[in-house]
Amino acid sequence: MILLFLASGLFLGWSLGANDASNVFGSAVGSKMVSFRKAALIASVFVILGAVIQGAGAAGTLGKLGSVNALGGAFTLALAAAVTIFVMTKFALPVSTTQAIVGAIIGWNFFTENQTDSGTLSKIVITWVTGPVLGAVFAILLFLLITKIKKVSRIHLFRFESIIRAGLIITGAFSAYSLGANNIANVMGVFLPSFNLDTIDLRYFTLNSNQQLFLLGGLAIAVGIITYSRKVMDTIGDNIVELSPEGAMVVVLAQSLVLFIFSSSGLSSLFVRAGLPPIPMVPVSSSQVLVGCIIGIGLYKGARNINFRILGEIAVGWISTPVIAGLLSFFSLFFMKNLFGIDVGHAKDTADTVSISVQSGAAVSQIFRHLLATITIAGIAATSIYFFSEWRKEKEFRNSEKRFWENMK
Repeated sequence: MILLFLASGLFLGWSLGANDASNVFGSAVGSKMVSFRKAALIASVFVILGAVIQGAGAAGTLGKLGSVNALGGAFTLALAAAVTIFVMTKFALPVSTTQAIVGAIIGWNFFTENQTDSGTLSKIVITWVTGPVLGAVFAILLFLLITKIKKVSRIHLFRFESIIRAGLIITGAFSAYSLGANNIANVMGVFLPSFNLDTIDLRYFTLNSNQQLFLLGGLAIAVGIITYSRKVMDTIGDNIVELSPEGAMVVVLAQSLVLFIFSSSGLSSLFVRAGLPPIPMVPVSSSQVLVGCIIGIGLYKGARNINFRILGEIAVGWISTPVIAGLLSFFSLFFMKNLFGIDVGHAKDTADTVSISVQSGAAVSQIFRHLLATITIAGIAATSIYFFSEWRKEKEFRNSEKRFWENMK
């Protein structure tokens, strides 16, 4: 029953992987510098690591926006957000999972007559603007730096492309990690108040209750990346602005920096110690930041390089996503409560506890333990096979290239 309620969160994670998480390698795949298969594998591994290791930072902000005090309510609003993202993905629009879950939470607040924290909401909405702007600024500065290095070093074209390809893989892995750290709150944040699972001790490290949920959500994101993300990768990577290989690397790196900034509690604490305002730990839309980065490169090259028709379609998706998710959440909660008799939540002043809380999670934690062991073994085996295959292909390519140059002499 518990895992059934989590199904909507897993669906939302899959939708995020199909839409938002694919953007970390969209520019690299669109510029033909990295294959989709390699990009999907690397992104899947690092998004899981980011979710488990650093995923708690942004979850608290969503909790302040609306602490869902019933497992049935968490299931319903996560499902509403997931359906919204899935529909947008069908139209190949890189919309925001953050906007969808925020809209769904506000819909829950209206239905249960809970007040929406205006301060938290304004903090989140501001990042919808500052995220893309910051991404554009980072992209322009990094593009200038890369261009300058290219001119000064006078690296041979083939060698330069090899360096850029390696840079795309490294920055893509960092971007996937940052995405998992920042956006896992969108997937599992609404379920955190309902779960208090036993800590899993794996000898060398432990997984607390929240990390177990983040692990499950990270796996769902990984499945979404592998199974359904290529269509959005093509839209982001090639249709808005035609990117050069170095432009693609700059976009990935700029996006990862923005996501990391808004999910690093350590960096925020460093700002406070330096006498600066703290960085808000807010789930930022990777799609919005990525589009901002690409627009930054397009503006640097000249506005005529930007496909404004595609940009307009994306803007419509951004505006409509929170509205659709909020309305769908509100009406879905009505049907869940009145037709199926499921407790979807209540006003906070009527009760202080979660309606359906998993206070003793030994059985569920045991399932998580076996799941983790199975996934780890399968993942190591699949990754080893894949990289061995890639190593053989690379070796054959180098040998053929060597024979080519020997014949040219």
